[in-house]
Amino acid sequence: MADITLISGSTLGSAEYVAEHLAEKLEKAGFSTETLHGPELDELPLFGRWLVVSSTHGAGELPNNLQPLLEQIANQQPDLSNMQFGAVGLGSSEYDIFCGAIKQIDNILIARGATRIGSRFEIDVTEHEIPEDPAEEWVKNWINLL
Repeated sequence: MADITLISGSTLGSAEYVAEHLAEKLEKAGFSTETLHGPELDELPLFGRWLVVSSTHGAGELPNNLQPLLEQIANQQPDLSNMQFGAVGLGSSEYDIFCGAIKQIDNILIARGATRIGSRFEIDVTEHEIPEDPAEEWVKNWINLL
C-alpha cells in the first residue's frame, strides 16, 4: 500500500495534472504514492492518508468523475476515523461558489471521521495560470505536517 493515495476530481484535466505533480514532489520527499482519477470507494484504503485534489464544476459542483465516490461515501457511511487527508481545490473566484467541490469533499470526509492534515488549500485559477506552482509550494508545508 502507498504511503499517500492521491485522488483527483477533474472536468478539464487541471486537477489531474496538479495531483500528478504533487505525487512527484511527495515521492522526491520519500513517500510512496498512488494516484487515482475518479476512483470508486472500493478502490481506496479506508485508513492511512489521502490527498484529494479537485476542481469545481459549474456552480460549485463536484466534477463528474468524483460524484460516484461521494455518493458511495454518503450511502455506505464508511468509518474513516483511521484516515487522514489533505485537500486541494481549484476554482475560479469569478464564480459565486469558489472551490465549492473541495469544500463539499472536506465536509463529507470530516463527517465520516477523517482528520484533515493542515488547512484546505484553494487555488484561484484566475490568479495562477499554472496551478501546479502554488500547489507545489503548499505541499512543501504539508509534508512537514506528516
